[in-house]
Amino acid sequence: MSGSYRHVATGIFIPLILAILGFFDLTQRPTFRNFRSVDVFQLVVCGVCMGIALTGFIEFLCRAKST
Repeated sequence: MSGSYRHVATGIFIPLILAILGFFDLTQRPTFRNFRSVDVFQLVVCGVCMGIALTGFIEFLCRAKST
């Protein structure tokens, strides 16, 4: 496995999968009004994972253009 593919797997797909699983778990809650502080923290962490995945994807695209 080359370094660029490993970077794509760890920088994009793993945080994206974690975020999708977290968002799916949050959609199983009955209503937004019943959210606890743990649920809000999970929502923030899912957003951070999406940001990491987006940053990794943009970095991957920029590296592909420069080589």
